[in-house]
Amino acid sequence: MINPEKSFTFDEYLEILRRRIWYIILPFVLVMAGAFIYIIMAPREYKASTLVLVSPQSVPENLVQATVTSKIEERLQSISQAVTSRTRLETIIAEFNLYEKKQKNLSKEELVEFMREKIKVELPSQKGEKSGFFSISFVNDNPQIAAAVTNRLSSLFIEENLKIREQQATGTTEFLNNELTAAKTKLDQMEASVSDYKKRFMGGLPEQRDTNLRILEQMQMQNQRLGESLRAAQDRKLFIQKQLNDLEQPVSIPVAMGSGKDNPYLNNSSMSVHAGGSYETKKDALKKELEDLRTKYTENHPDVIATKKKLANLENHKDTFNIKADPRYKELQNQLTVTSLEIKRLNDESAAVSAQVNKYVSRIEQTPAREQDMASLLREYESTKAAYETLLKKSQDAQQAENLEKRQKGEQFKVIDPARVPELPFSPDIPKILLISFFAGLAGGLVLAFIREQMDRSFHDAADVEVSLGIKVLATIPKIEDITS
Repeated sequence: MINPEKSFTFDEYLEILRRRIWYIILPFVLVMAGAFIYIIMAPREYKASTLVLVSPQSVPENLVQATVTSKIEERLQSISQAVTSRTRLETIIAEFNLYEKKQKNLSKEELVEFMREKIKVELPSQKGEKSGFFSISFVNDNPQIAAAVTNRLSSLFIEENLKIREQQATGTTEFLNNELTAAKTKLDQMEASVSDYKKRFMGGLPEQRDTNLRILEQMQMQNQRLGESLRAAQDRKLFIQKQLNDLEQPVSIPVAMGSGKDNPYLNNSSMSVHAGGSYETKKDALKKELEDLRTKYTENHPDVIATKKKLANLENHKDTFNIKADPRYKELQNQLTVTSLEIKRLNDESAAVSAQVNKYVSRIEQTPAREQDMASLLREYESTKAAYETLLKKSQDAQQAENLEKRQKGEQFKVIDPARVPELPFSPDIPKILLISFFAGLAGGLVLAFIREQMDRSFHDAADVEVSLGIKVLATIPKIEDITS
């Protein structure tokens, strides 16, 4: 084009169109011809689809809470991976004898990958809402096989969903049962620890502090009474011992009291001899008196002879002067024995009560430490018990959820629109191909005509001459039309 800055009128555009019409027609025809050839030669592929409904569990969730709470999108992804696994797809390929021609050129892995590309799972996007259905489609050159494989895939999705839900429910139940067993073992250990602690420190537990204080007060009062009784018994024992000593060691009777019949020591009467005290005491007194007299007198002195007679008389009446045979002495001895036994008993009781007092004092003093230990044990026990009760509730709920899944009362996949044999091919899409080819051919022709027009250096009007030659055009001869035509 000589003058690119030239503005065209509608007639001039029509003129260009008439002049370059074949540049437009030829590309258009070629593109359309190629499209028709592709439509005729391209293999026909048929797409079968099925619609699967995600039905909620039949038992209300407020009664039985399902353990499978993952979103449908996440489960569909895992189910799709399981269904489209190599093992499953190889089984389907062998079952329906798919890709018989391609099996000669492709390996099993390539056939599986090729089939996987023909399977499509679509979940409609619903913002803020839980999707209630999804579709499964399969593309194949045989419409009957496409429908059969699609239905087979939908049944695998349903089976895999039930299997996954049951496995998750069973796995949850097993996990919670194991945790529950461990919690029960720990709870039993804590109960045994608390029980052992109570047995070991029975009587010194914090809840027994008031009882211990009352018992300690009673023990102290009892110990005080025992002390008073002991002191009274000891005083009584001393008094009895004094009486016994008075009987065993009487006051010595002087010799000056006289001799003969008026002297009781010279009297042959046993009662008179006995009145002075015990045999040993009287014998010792007479021997001492005899020795004193011998220092003063000879053996023939009347006083010495009289004293010897008294000593012989005392020796002859030895049994009469035994103080232990005296009933009074025996009574005092019995009283002394009883009093000694009573003192021993009171001492033993006082020692036992004192030991008990010390025992209860020690318990009361150790009560704060026991209270702290018990608080720690009970706090851990209550924590373990709460954890066990929580796990027990979860385990029971998980067991109900497992029974729900085993009885197929939980969330399920149901086919509401089974795949039917497609009547029209899915590929090639003839209307789409023709429409695209039409616009592509038309655009290609226009682009080619535009390029050809830009490359044209011929004159088509006076303006082109003026721009190209730089001279003024004085006149132009209009185009002469053929009148005969």
